[in-house]
Amino acid sequence: MSLPNEIATPELNLEATSLSSGSPSPQERGPGGEVERQADGKRPMYYEYKPAETVKAAHGTTLRCKTWEAEAALRMLENNLDPAVSLVYDELIVYGGAGRAARNWKEFQTIVKSLKELEADETLLVQSGKAVGVLRTWPHAPRVLIANSNLVPAWSTQEYFDELDRKGLMMYGQMTAGSWIYIATQGILQGTYETFGAMATQHFGGTLKHTVTVTAGLGGMSGAQPLAVTMNDGVCLVIEPIDERVKQKVREGYVDEQARDLDHALELCEQAKAEGRAWSIGLTGNAATVLPQLLERNFKADIVTDQTSAHDLMDYLPEGDINEVLALRAANPEEFKKQALASIVKHCQAMLDMQERGTIAVDYGNNLRGQAEKGGLQVRDENGQFLYPGFVPGYIRPLFCEGKGPFRWAALSGDPQDILRIDRALLETFPEDKLLARWIEKAQAKVPFIGLPARVCWLGYGEREKFSLVINDLVARGEVSAPIVIGRDHLDCGSVASPNRETEGMKDGSDAVADWPLLNALANCASGADWVSLHNGGGVGIGNSTHSGMVIVATGTPEKAERLRRVLTTDPGMGIFRHADAGYELAQDVARERGANIPSLNV
Repeated sequence: MSLPNEIATPELNLEATSLSSGSPSPQERGPGGEVERQADGKRPMYYEYKPAETVKAAHGTTLRCKTWEAEAALRMLENNLDPAVSLVYDELIVYGGAGRAARNWKEFQTIVKSLKELEADETLLVQSGKAVGVLRTWPHAPRVLIANSNLVPAWSTQEYFDELDRKGLMMYGQMTAGSWIYIATQGILQGTYETFGAMATQHFGGTLKHTVTVTAGLGGMSGAQPLAVTMNDGVCLVIEPIDERVKQKVREGYVDEQARDLDHALELCEQAKAEGRAWSIGLTGNAATVLPQLLERNFKADIVTDQTSAHDLMDYLPEGDINEVLALRAANPEEFKKQALASIVKHCQAMLDMQERGTIAVDYGNNLRGQAEKGGLQVRDENGQFLYPGFVPGYIRPLFCEGKGPFRWAALSGDPQDILRIDRALLETFPEDKLLARWIEKAQAKVPFIGLPARVCWLGYGEREKFSLVINDLVARGEVSAPIVIGRDHLDCGSVASPNRETEGMKDGSDAVADWPLLNALANCASGADWVSLHNGGGVGIGNSTHSGMVIVATGTPEKAERLRRVLTTDPGMGIFRHADAGYELAQDVARERGANIPSLNV
């Protein structure tokens, strides 16, 4: 494999030792005693280490670890793998194509054992889904530090990563898969709801009533789109090539109805649009096929977007019979990727054609435009700007300038009543926020609890700190039955550099500056988060983003209250710093009003 500037691929030592380097089992040994990899050439999964009982998060107040912080990390790891939550349980894939919670089943077992043995003043190091060391640190230091998929920039390509992945040396962590804070489709639902709400305000008089949105993809994250559209009173047609995924999202309540075929789908869309009725329709098919058919029929969608797994060509399903397509992926990956790229070009071209006919087109952050560009499609204007915008520069960036982002919490007890009690506290804490009240009302009515009960809520600088202390107090008073995990998506205001998504079109041109997520991770470690992660490639593919995550557990103690104050001021504060530094006046005003200390503004 060739690398940039003709640098030769380094030899890779597969025999290095680590925490998990005990003697291989007989199943792993080849005839000469060597460690044997999977015979089909795929990444080693060590299925002989797969637990006999299906992995699901423990509930209740009985600890298996020595601290609630380690127990929380263990339960969230387990929750990521719960078959009700994860995308492909057997392969430890949580969401986003190939975003894993652990490198393989052997390393999963080692991580579990390490968390159970972790002392209150120790820190577990996890490198791409593998426990590699335990350090004596401090009780207020993170219990877990995670690095996933990170490569030296010149080597940070999908091809080089795939080579390491096949050899069992890395894994793709996506954003919240490998950092153990995924909460199923709800995780991005409010951000998606906010995005479609902003589109309604900008283009349709404040509501999506009497409009149709066309999108594609019903994986772990993309299921949020149809529900977010209907929560904004619109009609949504969502296309998904795997029939069972359509059925699953109908069962979960993220999609209202499955259409028999395209004729039936369009009939349902037109009827709901005419009635002004919020409704979502799932259609089994391929967007590269269906979107051109919509154009041929002169079907006028009001909005077109997409959330398929386009960031990695191995995860985008090309046109064709689905069984043949899946067989091709297993038998001939290179031909599969070639066909996937051709379908992406056709898919993206259809979106551009729909835009030409007056449809509002928006990219939803999966690098569809970037892949289509690699396939030869012109997706930029003469100034280098994308022909249709990403959702962040188009609709979300003003929220980032206020330090707002996808704040989330999960009930370690497993009791939904704990989340409902926190919902009430949220409304009591911010009684003037009507949009927040509307979100909670709709979430309680429409969003199912999948895995550990959880809630996502976009809160800004100052608000996250304030509400975290409310949650900690509820734990202290016993009004919730166990500690609460508090975290966020890596898609946040100050934790990601992603030129094709979160940092697309920055005012000062700093789209690709990756210092900010690195500073975010360092700052959260310094402030006392319970686990901190740093990843490459989430959402848009290897080499296209750098991002960090943090989690802190509200245990109800005064000591934890002080750490919550610091972490949940620091973390959203990075969003204020980043956007103020890029020249956004709104962020600069927020910094002055709320006391964010930015030296350049104090001169």
